[in-house]
Amino acid sequence: MDQITTDQADHGSVLTEYLYIMRQRGVRSGNPIVAGTRIGVHDVIGLLQAGETVDTIVTRCFPDLTRAQVYECLAYYEDHRGEIDVLVARQMSLADAP
Repeated sequence: MDQITTDQADHGSVLTEYLYIMRQRGVRSGNPIVAGTRIGVHDVIGLLQAGETVDTIVTRCFPDLTRAQVYECLAYYEDHRGEIDVLVARQMSLADAP
């Protein structure tokens, strides 16, 4: 389990073993996000799977992210493929819906 601590004063934020990744109750359904944003790890991974590069993600898609944050999304993905693959697939199916 990647939970380290929950800060009740911070609206149920759950820190993880990753510097830039956290979960927050009520934000993106509690799925892992880049800390300080509402950007889901699955958002970043979905873009990479769709052909974007780390450089285009930080320059065009999410200019508020750093390269380190994008690489940490990749690290999280490597350790939690099943979880993130489900989220990416769900997001893609919503995007394809008429």
